Amino acid sequence: MELYYSLSVLIVLASFFAYLNVRFLKLPSTIGIMVLAMAVSIFLVAFGNIFPNTLLRISTLIHGFDFTELLMGAMLNFLLFAGAVHINLKDLREQRGPIMTFSTVSVVISTFVVGTLVYFIPIKGLEIPYIYCLLFGALISPTDPVAVLSILKQAKVRKSLETKIAGESLFNDGVAVVVFAVLLQLAQGESQDMSALNIGWLFLKEAGGGFVLGVALGLTASRAMRKIDDYKVSVLITLSVVMGGYLIAHSLHISGPLTMVFAGILIGNLRKRYAMSTLTKDYLDKFWELNDEILNAILFLFIGFQMLIVKNMENYWLPGLACVVLVLMSRYISIWLPTKFIRFREKFSKGTIKILVWGGLRGGVSIALALSIKDGPYTDVIVAITYFVVVFSIIVQGLTIGKFATKTLAKESLTNQPL
Repeated sequence: MELYYSLSVLIVLASFFAYLNVRFLKLPSTIGIMVLAMAVSIFLVAFGNIFPNTLLRISTLIHGFDFTELLMGAMLNFLLFAGAVHINLKDLREQRGPIMTFSTVSVVISTFVVGTLVYFIPIKGLEIPYIYCLLFGALISPTDPVAVLSILKQAKVRKSLETKIAGESLFNDGVAVVVFAVLLQLAQGESQDMSALNIGWLFLKEAGGGFVLGVALGLTASRAMRKIDDYKVSVLITLSVVMGGYLIAHSLHISGPLTMVFAGILIGNLRKRYAMSTLTKDYLDKFWELNDEILNAILFLFIGFQMLIVKNMENYWLPGLACVVLVLMSRYISIWLPTKFIRFREKFSKGTIKILVWGGLRGGVSIALALSIKDGPYTDVIVAITYFVVVFSIIVQGLTIGKFATKTLAKESLTNQPL
């Protein structure tokens, strides 16, 4: 009953904030909900003495959920599958070089650049050991698929750029989780085989296992749906892929998110090839679109209310803002460097690199990883600076990526015009 009560409160708040946003703020849905949740959090913290019961109840509600388990173990699977179903495989193949490079090499580069900059640049309140700086680098480097996909729906960028940004965000979890897991064990003093062979095996198991399982689930589900062509059963089959697929991935210790991505891409593209009725396709699209909207609303509500669990937030303004700049610098280096040393089919202009940097949004995945760190002397500061980077990324970058891309590309086209 307690879980039902908590979920009911979240749904009511999410729907109320969504209404206020559509009625008054008119921001993209997810950003509007998060902004309103943050405004309520700030109000409650500022006037906690006047509304002590309300502050206590909402704080208890947020603390009652294990955000890391809720996002990484449940919501993320639904959101990734819903996003992957609408990814065009042909577009993905055309951009496979940049996508695979940015989702692997760039994540590793960014991890070490962020960690090194945070460690060596003197920032008051950010005096933490190098291993914890690297840990922050690992959790903040991957772009968040949920934030990216939800914002890209609103931003009008050209198809090739959209595919690069969306594809990178869908596939970089495997590398990020392996790097984060290794660094976390080192930071917490746990024994860990740091040999290249063992780290390579961890990555292969996470990413390769997710690929194999995702393809197997996608092919099996697609064949089953083709034989029956019944929209009610087809919806149930896709639900079983997400929920059952995660249970299998979890038991095998492979990447659940990557499993959902590959399964979703296959099902989404194979249903177009097979003779599935328009009615079934329509119901599947609407079902997963609705799921996507509802879960995104709850997730961004959670992100907004996470401010209530960050202790002494007012002490981390300077470190937080400094890390926003450092993370953007690191993102630029991690994108620019591979384009200089790896030959891609298309040449990357300065404008394209800038758009890829600004479009690399961070979101709930980074917060979930930060909250998974055991309580220690550096946990609070890592959670706080992660929150600052994520909030800036979603609100500032998310609201401006469309206009930024349009202006950058227009300026670039004028510069390249012959005299």
